[in-house]
Amino acid sequence: MLDGTVVAIANPVIGAELKASLEDLQWVTSGYLLALAVFLITAGKLGDLFGHKRVFVIGIAGFALTSLAIGLSDSIGMLIAFRVLQGLFGALLQPAALALLRAAFPAEKLNMAIGIWGATIGLSSAAGPIVGGLLVENVNWQSVFFINVPVGIVALAVGMLVIKESRADSLSRVDWLGVVLLSGAMFCLIWAIIKAPEYGWGDVKTLAFLTGAVVIGGAFVWWQGRVSEPLIPLSLFRNLSVSVGTLLMVLMAFSMFGAMFFLTFYFQGVHNLSPLEAGIRMLPMSAGMIVASPLAGAAISKFGPKLPIAAGMLITAVAMFLLSRLGIEDGYVASAVPFVLLAFGLSPVMVGATEIIVGNAPEELSGVAGGMQQSAMQVGGSLGTAVLGAIVAAKVSDVLPGYWSAAGLAQLPAEQMKLVEQGANFAEAGAAPGTPEPVVQAITRVVNSSFLDGMHLAFQISTGVAVLAALLALVVKAGRKTEGAPIHMG
Repeated sequence: MLDGTVVAIANPVIGAELKASLEDLQWVTSGYLLALAVFLITAGKLGDLFGHKRVFVIGIAGFALTSLAIGLSDSIGMLIAFRVLQGLFGALLQPAALALLRAAFPAEKLNMAIGIWGATIGLSSAAGPIVGGLLVENVNWQSVFFINVPVGIVALAVGMLVIKESRADSLSRVDWLGVVLLSGAMFCLIWAIIKAPEYGWGDVKTLAFLTGAVVIGGAFVWWQGRVSEPLIPLSLFRNLSVSVGTLLMVLMAFSMFGAMFFLTFYFQGVHNLSPLEAGIRMLPMSAGMIVASPLAGAAISKFGPKLPIAAGMLITAVAMFLLSRLGIEDGYVASAVPFVLLAFGLSPVMVGATEIIVGNAPEELSGVAGGMQQSAMQVGGSLGTAVLGAIVAAKVSDVLPGYWSAAGLAQLPAEQMKLVEQGANFAEAGAAPGTPEPVVQAITRVVNSSFLDGMHLAFQISTGVAVLAALLALVVKAGRKTEGAPIHMG
């Protein structure tokens, strides 16, 4: 989690030093996320088969070594290649962590353990922009990756000494055809989502990859019903809570990551803050999760997951609505209040949905369940960023000409106006050198107003998604309270 937030801070410097294009820098992030999303469920299955401690330790070592290699890279191509490899090792870590928690704690203490896990996510997310900003500004961009090496060494040593091994004795082999089919379907889906803003949602390439995801995904489901030891036993989804919990993770990530994506542009573009200053403005949410996640675990242990998750999504809806009212002149408090609400709204959802998915799955399949939970977050976050991004772009394209005319600005050729629109999608107001200052200020107001209209619409849609998730939460049940219950593996 720390690595995910510090890399965004380093990207501009990486681009300058390695002479990387904007598309190259996008792949520094997208390459990692693509590898992570494609491999998560398979990584969870490997933990179920060969031991979650073993897979976790391999993930730590691989993540640290690839971080070292990234820091030593002298070309953007090499850096992206090692980022993809780092994503594969990152995929080994996440499901294994949840499976180890599932095995180490009895059912009545699992919620609190997952709550502390969520607090750690909040702490590392909060520290990322600050640590990244300090390292990039005072050392170099390579230090953002080198810092993972000593952290990895400590985690490796502690993990070897403290963590107890956990594996499923009833499973004996990997469903390799299932791995290929699921990986192919996930690749097509995530690739289509990542590239849709560039291709266009109606473009033949986007539709081809989405069709491929459906066809290959259908073949995967067909095969899982026929193989003796499937990668994902379809019987898992007969449990309504597992299915709804997975959907809740998708909706939560759609609402959270999709909307949060635009706040960085709001702070840096509209308010002209540095990346470090923008990270500090977002601290109330990340810091709030440190407090809210353990409290959410305690509330779910006492009341069950249904009411805390539903209440959390309603609080999230209120926060999203408040964010949809942010204006050009609003200061720290106007964003801090909804950020704190988001921390207390999202924490019970993250903790509760995780417990629903991992807790309702048999312990023998806890790795697969952890992979499903993480995959749902990746798919939801990618969908939210892409879909809401397209909506923001459409809104900007719709309102910008009106703002431009109202400001009394001279009409530009179509190609130049298109460039202004593209900049407005990210709150970037560019003006040709030598443009008079009053004209520059007018263009900036037009671009900021157009961007805000788009961002407001994105938050309004996120508000509706949060309300829908609150209604879905009313049908879930807590994870199993007895160990060793008979399960259907085929």
